[in-house]
Amino acid sequence: MGNMMRGVSAGKKVNTENLDNSIKSLEDNMVVVVQDYPAPEISEPIYRVGEKLRLITQEAYWWRVRSVQTGKDNYIPNSHAAKVYHGWLFEGVGRQKAEELLLLPGNRVGSFMVRESSTERGLYSLSVKHRMVKHYRIFRMDNSWYYISPRLTFQCLEDMVNHYSDCADGLCCVLTSPCLSGVAPQLDASAAAPPVVMRHNFDWKKVDRTQLVNTDSCGDNMVSYGVRNSIAAYLSLSRNQDPAQMRVESRKKKSRSLYGIPENNLANIDYEDDI
Repeated sequence: MGNMMRGVSAGKKVNTENLDNSIKSLEDNMVVVVQDYPAPEISEPIYRVGEKLRLITQEAYWWRVRSVQTGKDNYIPNSHAAKVYHGWLFEGVGRQKAEELLLLPGNRVGSFMVRESSTERGLYSLSVKHRMVKHYRIFRMDNSWYYISPRLTFQCLEDMVNHYSDCADGLCCVLTSPCLSGVAPQLDASAAAPPVVMRHNFDWKKVDRTQLVNTDSCGDNMVSYGVRNSIAAYLSLSRNQDPAQMRVESRKKKSRSLYGIPENNLANIDYEDDI
């Protein structure tokens, strides 16, 4: 996709005027805990690594935050949390901390983050979870375009993320989801979902076929309304599609998978050192 000076199609192009301000816009005021607070050796931590918080106010070296999990407000040192923009741009997270966050439960192959150097503003790296966590240096050209491989450049970081979310194109794998986006908060026992009651003696052989496609909301039907409605919709869709075309689409879906990079493309990628 794209050429030396164009990373994505026009349909995906975004407004990149005033790039740095756009990247740093506090659209959701989200921060992620990067160090337990207080330390476990002092007392039971209020916030643990990987927990998402909403930034309320910044007061010198302290941030007033609200837990996404509990909704309670408290304070945390700004050295124990990192700001996150667009869900994937982490501010001031180093290489080792990036690996720790990406290896937390809930992240999958292709989970990623773009991180800004904690020592030099405007210097970025891409960290991706694969068999291990891979790091790629993101270079910035004199015209403020970005690239990982010099054969393909992007007008902004968002264009880069969009492109590598469509195809690996030299990376270890396709980018699938931002770091920690799939980590669900732990609910209190009192707020747990009610148990599901199952019919152990339900026998499909005893169900009248007419009941499977009857979408009337009658109460004496052995099959739930939701199941009946789904079956009726599936049958209606099947009648409108050519069986041969359905088999072709099925094969296409099965063939889609994450893929690694060919060995001959490794020379185009610059791996990060110790940023």
